[in-house]
Amino acid sequence: MEGKLVAEQVFDFGNLQPTFSHPCGLDSGNPCRNDVPPTLVYNGESWSLGTLALSNSCLFVDRSSESRSFKDRITKLELGNELNSMTNQHPSSFPPKIAGLRLGTTGAGIKRADRDDLLLIELDPGSTCAAVFTRNAFCAAPVTVSRSHLGHGPRWLLVNAGNANAGTGQRGLDDALQTCAIVAGLRGGRPEQVLPFSTGVIGEYLPIDKIASALPKAMAALTEEGWERASRAIMTTDTVPKLVHREIILEGRKLALVGIAKGAGMIHPNMATLLSFIGTDAKLEAPLLQELLATAADRSFNCITVDGDTSTNDSLVLMATGSSGVAVQRDDPNLPVFALALQAVCDELAEAIVRDGEGATKLMRIVVEQARNEAEAHQVANTIALSPLVKTAFFASDPNWGRILAAVGRSGCPDLDIAKVAIWLGDVCIVENGGRALSYTEEAGQKVMSETDITVRITLGRGDASQRVLTCDFSYDYVKINAEYRT
Repeated sequence: MEGKLVAEQVFDFGNLQPTFSHPCGLDSGNPCRNDVPPTLVYNGESWSLGTLALSNSCLFVDRSSESRSFKDRITKLELGNELNSMTNQHPSSFPPKIAGLRLGTTGAGIKRADRDDLLLIELDPGSTCAAVFTRNAFCAAPVTVSRSHLGHGPRWLLVNAGNANAGTGQRGLDDALQTCAIVAGLRGGRPEQVLPFSTGVIGEYLPIDKIASALPKAMAALTEEGWERASRAIMTTDTVPKLVHREIILEGRKLALVGIAKGAGMIHPNMATLLSFIGTDAKLEAPLLQELLATAADRSFNCITVDGDTSTNDSLVLMATGSSGVAVQRDDPNLPVFALALQAVCDELAEAIVRDGEGATKLMRIVVEQARNEAEAHQVANTIALSPLVKTAFFASDPNWGRILAAVGRSGCPDLDIAKVAIWLGDVCIVENGGRALSYTEEAGQKVMSETDITVRITLGRGDASQRVLTCDFSYDYVKINAEYRT
């Protein structure tokens, strides 16, 4: 096959799944070598990446190669693999350093005295920041302050766990601004260069004195190697820290992305995480950084739900120090490659939040296909994902498929032709032609429901749009955790 025009490889950001057309048999598990430069599709535009190679650790793109050959051995790449297969998070290694970004943690005793609960992030001058925030009308004071400070060249992020500083009125705003002034005074900056973030109990005032006393220790702990401790310092009801990293190599130079997140309850799209912070050493202007982050969030954090409650404090921040010297610009082939890695980081962090949902024992992927548009597909998927009856059936491993069917029916699709609707649990068809599939057996459904990772797929037969929402089950522990949250 080498030297012949035999394949085109397309990474489609629209549905977050790579699609392949390989007459040479790549999708059948055979190695493939050909002279066709892979094409990456991003926001409707196609980009030729020249030579692309997938290795065990990085995504390599070398546009200087004259051979333009797809040169790496791929033993198996199945259709439906997610973008995470394109890069590697090095699960057994420490995250790479982001030069120009330092993190320091300490214990301020905000809610408990036996753990770190205060995080300070410091950025070198010239760094850029982008952020998306909750759309809850009762947004927390630090969200209001961070929104107003975002356009002033942020140099520091101050994060506390154990107190949300939400529902605290003018005093809450004053307290958030005061923490900014304290950080600026200690580091020689301006208060508007500080972005404050809080997570924890709503309706209680921020313990300013404790934070002020602890800040010097957090500053003394600042290090480029602080990601792991930072991921733990921001936890509340989380049972595990959430830390993800990716590396990409563009024209021989390595770029890194590292992200942390916290969240286990009060998770619902709009945007759907409590707190997440991602750093990179790529160089990007703030407007482009904001556009990339918003797109990545819409396709990851805004496609998850644990309990249907949108937090007052949701915040997602992307920080770019530019220390690698590699610029990512609009209308540049570097752009879609960077976007791919960013999407992978956001995807994995979002999934980690759902896996760690309060009391969760199962992860469910609700995939809706053949909808008229993405909004309709998302609406149907979301209706299923939010159903307490569906979620409790999954906890019980009960193939009560009527609950899924009922959720599709009440999802609000106008003029839905139920005869065209089909529903699958895993690879088991449970509904077709308006009723129970003739091939369905309770034993087959039970086998799927006993798994811990389950895909529910619905085809509506009315278009070509698709969407995916991640959710988890409702267990006894979810009630216990939230009933005892303030005790």
